[in-house]
Amino acid sequence: MAVALAWATGAAHAQGIDGPGFRAPIAPGPGTEFAPVRRGNAGLQPVVIDADVIFGRPDLDTTAVGKVEFRRMPLTLKADRIDYTFADDLVRAKGNVSVEREGNKFTGPELQLHVERFEGYFLSPSYTFAANNSGGSAQRFDFIDDKRAIAIGATYTTCEPEDPAWILQTRRVRLDFEENEGIAEGAVVKFYGVPILAFPVLSFPLSDARKSGWLPPTINFDTKSGFAVAVPYYWNIAPNRDATITPVVFSRRGAGAETEFRYLEPNHRGVLQFDALPDDRLTGTTRWSTYLNQDGLIERKNWGAIDYGLDLQRASDDAYWKDFPHALPSLTPRLLPTDGHLSRRFDSDWGNTLAYVHVQKWQVLQDPDPASAIVAPYERAPQIGLSQRGRLSGGLEWRWETEVNRFINEDPTRLGGTRTHALGTLEWPWQPLGTPGWTITPRVTVNSAYYDYDQLLKVAGQPDQITTARAGRTIPTYALDSAWVFERDAKAFGRDFTQTLEPRLLYVNTPYHDQSNLPNFDAAANDFNVTSVYADNPFSGIDRVADVHQVSAGVTTRFLERSTGAELLRLGAVQRVLLRDQRVTPDGIPITQRYSDLLLLGSTSLVPSWVFDTSVQYSAEQSRLVRSVVAARYNPGPYQTLSLAYSYNQNTTRQFDVGWQWPLNAAARDHAAATKIREQLGKEAAKSVSAPSTSGQCRGAWYSVGHVRYSRIDGRITDAIAGFEYDSGCWIARVVAERLSTGQTESTTRLLLQLELVGLSRLGSNPLQALRDNIPGYRLLRDERSSPFQTSTP
Repeated sequence: MAVALAWATGAAHAQGIDGPGFRAPIAPGPGTEFAPVRRGNAGLQPVVIDADVIFGRPDLDTTAVGKVEFRRMPLTLKADRIDYTFADDLVRAKGNVSVEREGNKFTGPELQLHVERFEGYFLSPSYTFAANNSGGSAQRFDFIDDKRAIAIGATYTTCEPEDPAWILQTRRVRLDFEENEGIAEGAVVKFYGVPILAFPVLSFPLSDARKSGWLPPTINFDTKSGFAVAVPYYWNIAPNRDATITPVVFSRRGAGAETEFRYLEPNHRGVLQFDALPDDRLTGTTRWSTYLNQDGLIERKNWGAIDYGLDLQRASDDAYWKDFPHALPSLTPRLLPTDGHLSRRFDSDWGNTLAYVHVQKWQVLQDPDPASAIVAPYERAPQIGLSQRGRLSGGLEWRWETEVNRFINEDPTRLGGTRTHALGTLEWPWQPLGTPGWTITPRVTVNSAYYDYDQLLKVAGQPDQITTARAGRTIPTYALDSAWVFERDAKAFGRDFTQTLEPRLLYVNTPYHDQSNLPNFDAAANDFNVTSVYADNPFSGIDRVADVHQVSAGVTTRFLERSTGAELLRLGAVQRVLLRDQRVTPDGIPITQRYSDLLLLGSTSLVPSWVFDTSVQYSAEQSRLVRSVVAARYNPGPYQTLSLAYSYNQNTTRQFDVGWQWPLNAAARDHAAATKIREQLGKEAAKSVSAPSTSGQCRGAWYSVGHVRYSRIDGRITDAIAGFEYDSGCWIARVVAERLSTGQTESTTRLLLQLELVGLSRLGSNPLQALRDNIPGYRLLRDERSSPFQTSTP
């Protein structure tokens, strides 16, 4: 059926053959050229006929016999005999008839066509399509006009036509290009002769445009819900709106539905998802989740353009993230946000100003095990702010913000309050040499905050009472930042490089201010790394400002390949030196150590096919490593990637991560090698290079895929995904098992089985997103191609 679509598309172009309008001085012999009459159609190409013998009557008919080739670019028609009648505008071709256009080829014993009306038939045509090496045949193909056609007994496959592993057979296919619809009757998909899908009526689009209809079913299995069968229905509401409604049945839980609605307007766009399980047999409750993402621009004459956004995620119960781990599109599945904002920008020559209102709330999915409980963050209801940044002609830059925040928390023991703060920075990036090679930036920052907060009042013999307290503070920070960039030409390993040397010094001085009596709504210690070591304040947020008096010093060198600019080697080191004790710390214990831990980093791709990356935090005081991440990746070619990483944290983490996609047999290695050659030569030069495992060549290539995370502290595999991919050339099978930890002693295991009929559709459960997310460098065995069945309708 899909071939009938492609055949009709190619045949529709044949109407450009010149018909009753050409005048030809008929002469016997090959190589006759007919000039078209220009009846208001001056762009028509001439028709050229080559044959052993050409004869006929001027303006009546023409006959060509023996190795006939009838050409009007870009279409070529070949046959043993071609008869053309001027009055009827009729072409009759018999004997080894073939039509070629843009790499697509159609062959059969007989073709009859009224060229201008595009009405006729092709008997027993076979066809092949260059785009994906697909093909098939039909008993008869009838052209009703240039917009409609009917194919009888059409087939389609991307396998070898002599003995296809899979084939789509139809009794009858009606094609309507004006309505962008094809309707197949009696459609059956057979896999090695066994029917695996059958549809009495199958509707499909005739272009890349979307079309309403049922999509192929998906089947999943996991240890929490058992088998799940889902059949999505796609609803093409309008060009800028669509919806997908998916009935789903879980063998252990019962029946439910998943829905998604999307829309796109010139100034607005949004996605709404809602999943529901009305009666979960395992819990006896109704389970649901919802996700809404909406953003856009509101334009009003008196108000200007107002930017807005809303991100909302909610679930019915605390265990939802465990039972349906892939249902919530959140990086933090136990912490679901409701986040809305409005903002208005005011730009002028002296600065860019932003006014905004923000509301942020959370749903925390807690675990019955107290050891797995998480602390709920404070909510902002609301956050109202104004910020501005600008630059004077002399290079002086400023930025400031002021906000009012109301903080609340679902934990009754964590009292809220209102904070008003102002944060301002004034700096002057100065280049003493007049070039970007050296920059000195003096900077002054002021952090001022005023609190109106709740606190517990404890009176002996009386119940605790909540009272309101007020406090405030203003803390300045002085900084001097100096950065250099030196370059020189270098030669190493037989290659030409540009080497850089990039030292940096940052001096920061912040006076001490006691903040122990002030609430902490949003401040936390920054991670200690090569970026945060150059921060003026080691805390994120507003509520804590550390009394640092320190110098951060570091140097980085990079080797850049001169011909391409690619970075092949990077080495760096940075350390912080305290000039006095730091009293404001995350745990309240003063820091007296003068020299911070030393941070070292390095990455290189000098060794062909290898990438090494490492970062190390070394404590001179303890004479040991405090934290390190070491990673290596081997990628010699397509479909060949192996990565290994080890993460170490002195007190919390000792973890191995291994990921891979690797060919297992000679056919897979040949496929990878041929793909690499094509990519190196480029698309045009590689047309003559054939990959051993491309469509139509069922060689049987095996690949192993997976990712394993092992915790040495827990002594167990925490997360894993592993499986196999089998590429026959015209179909691909994937068998993948995934294990996700949902607690110290809990996990969910999924089994994903997928059969991909190349050029047709994917059936079963889809593991591709999980493979992409977990395996660095993972590649699809086939490029994504549009298929009539991606939005098909049974």
